Amino acid sequence: MLSLIGLIGGLFLLIVLTIRGMNLFIAAPLCALIVALTSGLPVFIGDTNFVETYMSGFSGFVANWFFMFLLGSLFGKFMEDTGAADAVAKAIIGRLGKQHAVAAVVIACAILTYGGVSVFVVAFSVYPMALSLFKDANLPRRFIPAALAFGSVTFTMTSAGSPEIQNWIPIKYLGTSPFAAWEVSLVVAIFMATLGFWWIRRMMNKALAAGERFESKDHDPKISERDYPHWVTGLIPLLVVLVLSYTFHESLQQMALIVALGGGVLTLMIINFKYFHNLTAAVGVGTTGALIAIGNTAAVVGFGTIAKSTEAFQTAVEVMTQIPGNELIGAAIAVSVIAGLTGSASGGQAIALPLVGPHYMDQGVDPEQLHRIVSISSGALDSLPHNGYVVTTIRGICHETHQRAYWAVGALTVVIPLIGLSLAIALFTFF
Repeated sequence: MLSLIGLIGGLFLLIVLTIRGMNLFIAAPLCALIVALTSGLPVFIGDTNFVETYMSGFSGFVANWFFMFLLGSLFGKFMEDTGAADAVAKAIIGRLGKQHAVAAVVIACAILTYGGVSVFVVAFSVYPMALSLFKDANLPRRFIPAALAFGSVTFTMTSAGSPEIQNWIPIKYLGTSPFAAWEVSLVVAIFMATLGFWWIRRMMNKALAAGERFESKDHDPKISERDYPHWVTGLIPLLVVLVLSYTFHESLQQMALIVALGGGVLTLMIINFKYFHNLTAAVGVGTTGALIAIGNTAAVVGFGTIAKSTEAFQTAVEVMTQIPGNELIGAAIAVSVIAGLTGSASGGQAIALPLVGPHYMDQGVDPEQLHRIVSISSGALDSLPHNGYVVTTIRGICHETHQRAYWAVGALTVVIPLIGLSLAIALFTFF
């Protein structure tokens, strides 16, 4: 019981401290320590102690994602420094009008995500263009993280055919394909996209009616009047990233992102080299930004590693994976709760599927239906404030605070997927 109280209390405290803006290098290990102490996990000694367990999660994430974060940050900074992001933004505003600025950001994220580019990298890549679009359209910048997240982790990440890992993990356990239950997936994706577009426009119109407008910040690029590259030169590097990622996704898997981003960075440097404002400064800022972003995320991953090692977590997994009643509802609850506790969609699937997969398939559940429910449900409660992607996007990339930006992010990445999940279950149950 004490372990369960510590687990829930530590998670709640981490969410509160994150929203209040506390430094995650302090908040995450502090909350993890509370979880460890209430679960009887030794701090310094023993085969499984707090320090080693926390740092294994922290260092493991850095080892797996460092080059992606570095190249992604450099790509975004180069798009900004060369003026390529501004050129693309001006072209979109000129052709579609300011009223479609948000749609342009969401669609750009959706295309890259469905093309196999990691959601972390998508945020780095599209942010400079999003900043320019919001500035030209005079829209409140606190909605940029919501637009980036909505286009990346909702109707694309968990949909049929998506090359993202959240759609591929179930294949290993269920023997399905990436296109499992594509008919229902298509209906749910269209529903989530439509509802999400309506909701973000409603939130922004309310903010505009209250007098909110775009606010410049000290760290925004301050570049005097200059010649901008042709807007097409801002799209070509994005297409290079997309094509290389899609081409090498199956053979190199996650490592394909290094090839894709490396190709995008080189392409951008070659075709827009003469437009660099200050290449040395761009490299320095991009590198520092990558370190801060990956550090914040790794700190939260360390908390999840401690949480998974506790007795309370193992008990919670057993309870969640044996929920009676409708099997699809049981699987959805199990994956959603575990993803919320770990702050990871892929983590929720990887922990729950070895248990719920064989259990429900033995009961005659259609593996394709189970695949789609598990995939969609993993992308809901995982986006609570302590989620690594949420922290990176809001703080590391967009330089916002959770208090200003998270509520819109939560509406689009938690509430919308939960509604979409309910729709999917209803379609599978009654049709």
